[in-house]
Amino acid sequence: MKGFKNAIGIDVSKLTLDAYDYQNKSYQQFKNQKPGFKALINWVNKFNEDEVILCFEHTGLYSLPLAIFLSEEQLPFCMVAGLEVKRSMGIRRGKNDKADAMDISKYAFHRKGEIKTYQLPSKSLLKLKSLLGLRENMVKQKAGYLNSLKEMKRIFPETQNPVWFRSQKALIKKLTEQIKIVETEMNSIIQEDDQLKKLYELTTSIKGVGLILGISFIVYTNGFTAFNNWRAFASYSGTAPFSYRSGSSLKGKDKISHLANKRMKVLLSNAASSAILYNPEMKTYYQRRLKEGKSKMSTQNIIRNKIISRVFAVVHRGTPYIQLNRHAA
Repeated sequence: MKGFKNAIGIDVSKLTLDAYDYQNKSYQQFKNQKPGFKALINWVNKFNEDEVILCFEHTGLYSLPLAIFLSEEQLPFCMVAGLEVKRSMGIRRGKNDKADAMDISKYAFHRKGEIKTYQLPSKSLLKLKSLLGLRENMVKQKAGYLNSLKEMKRIFPETQNPVWFRSQKALIKKLTEQIKIVETEMNSIIQEDDQLKKLYELTTSIKGVGLILGISFIVYTNGFTAFNNWRAFASYSGTAPFSYRSGSSLKGKDKISHLANKRMKVLLSNAASSAILYNPEMKTYYQRRLKEGKSKMSTQNIIRNKIISRVFAVVHRGTPYIQLNRHAA
């Protein structure tokens, strides 16, 4: 990867961008909108001729407009996890936007020879990502209303407060309808994009991978470009345990990182449970492991990783998965 001579750290908030030029020790604040983006680039060019990279934390909706602008202008930038920057800086008392921008610029500058520029997903992929997040929020809301309705039914008869019960049922029904609409729209986006359609067909050729998990694979891997191999994605998804040992005194069990994508892990867990029930190959493997005295949790985690590895294999190979039931898993 190309080495950069300088780094600009940007602390992104809802309304402003706080930028710090590491080498020139210059600080400036800009508005978090297109005129501010243009002013930012003019300010950067004032001190730097070329070979400079802009670096900022991934803050979802707040950082997305800047990322889109830089991509359209074909300017190199990187987006990093806030926790990664904080860990690299060590303990610091207090907090302000200028100091955060300085920390980000220092982080990027000292890694300028190895840092990777960020490739913004396609517009179709960005739409899928936003719809996937919307669906997840609606599913959570629906689950909340269902739990509330269940508890009320357990304690009170519907005749005691009919308006409350009718309202809860109406909200559940409306959320169910809207979730279906979102899923239909996601499927339409996939069908209209040849590349996404191909990836979706490949991922869902694995038993246990349906619409939502298939789309999640595509979204979280940025179209299978963000991870070099399935093991890296397993670490990201929280299905790859890490050793917890040091010397002769500390010998803990292997643990899953708490920084993993918990939503992806839940989806993979559901897929593994489905595979154990309906995939003869996985069912045989699961039962054999239990007879050997292996734990249910570790076996389920292996199946989660088998699903990940198979998805990556079919995508890299470019052909759908072929189920060979005569072979053991």
